[in-house]
Amino acid sequence: MTWLRNVLVDLADESPQVDLAERTIATRDRRRRTVMSSLAAAMVVITALGVTAAVRLLPNGSQEAASQGDLPARGVGPLSHAYKTFCKPDRGKAPSGCRDGGWRVVTRSGKAYYVTEALPSLSPGRSGLRDSPLAISRDGRKIAYYSAKEGTFQVRDLASGRRTTAADKVPKSWLGSISHLMLSDDGRFVAFSKVPDFKDPALLIDMRDRVVRQLPNRWVPIGLSQDGATITLAEYSPNSQLRTISNLWPSSSAGNSTSVILPKHYHFSPLAPDGKTVAVIEDRSTAEKPCRHGDLALMDTSTGKKRKTTAISGLSPDVSQISLRTWLSADEVTALTTSVRCRPASEVPDDEPAVVDPPSLAMTAYAVNVRTGKARKLATYKAQDFFGIVLPGPPGAL
Repeated sequence: MTWLRNVLVDLADESPQVDLAERTIATRDRRRRTVMSSLAAAMVVITALGVTAAVRLLPNGSQEAASQGDLPARGVGPLSHAYKTFCKPDRGKAPSGCRDGGWRVVTRSGKAYYVTEALPSLSPGRSGLRDSPLAISRDGRKIAYYSAKEGTFQVRDLASGRRTTAADKVPKSWLGSISHLMLSDDGRFVAFSKVPDFKDPALLIDMRDRVVRQLPNRWVPIGLSQDGATITLAEYSPNSQLRTISNLWPSSSAGNSTSVILPKHYHFSPLAPDGKTVAVIEDRSTAEKPCRHGDLALMDTSTGKKRKTTAISGLSPDVSQISLRTWLSADEVTALTTSVRCRPASEVPDDEPAVVDPPSLAMTAYAVNVRTGKARKLATYKAQDFFGIVLPGPPGAL
């Protein structure tokens, strides 16, 4: 996180739900989602990296994701990832059959499908303020999304086609401009949060027992115990914070909450397999020195104390942005990276037009050993921003 994005989020919280200020803030946020740390500079120029939103996988050689239309009712294999499409890119043409704000899932074998049941995201410049999140289970065999038909969240088993729908309706107005969704490994629990909150609650939904637990909003869910009784949350504005709430059920319980406010801004990984640690990278960006980050470190979620700080080696030398994602083992965490050219805020003309929809951006995933800092390349994808691509497992906090 950076000072500019913090300001935008805080302003959004103070604005009425549908007033012009909020729409302006949300539009600016979506236009800059590709720039992450570069928000501090208020500008990133993305190099030309392709003209379609097709996704290229490179672990075993080049392979274009083959479009297969809509997601079949059943018989779909495990997923590699999912990505969101917006059809008015700043440069290049939209992909054939592009669906504005729609989610596409890509299987490990390279087949790509649109998730027609998932509510499309909207940007204010089109017809409203609304995000629509999607999550993938760690094994890639289940997805969670907001069902346009049911008006609430739904979990779908890709092989059997079985759908499980939350008992309570969730108004579309609760989806906000930046939303986060986490699906438990077994598909039983769905955690939802968003920014700005508009005083709406975040939710932890037990899909099996059909009960809902309200959570504090603005906090990003990054980890959940197997029984759903303890959740780990992260916050990035106005300060980076970590929070753990235990004894969540029954839903009438206030729970036991501990939190720690951190002195610096960090990008957080999901909760580590040990259930008490996250990987962090300090965000050192400023308005005049964007795209700067510190070394990788492990952090205790209950105390905020760092240990085992190490420099990352093996990334492409032009990497400028890093998003920590799924843990692959107790020793390796996924680092999703981009390479963009950043400019200081002083070099950005005041009248420079904003980018409504960015062009496709190459993103490379690495497995980073948290003990040694050594990175090994996993795959390269294409999507329009970090917020528009989902990997299996809990998300990190950007």
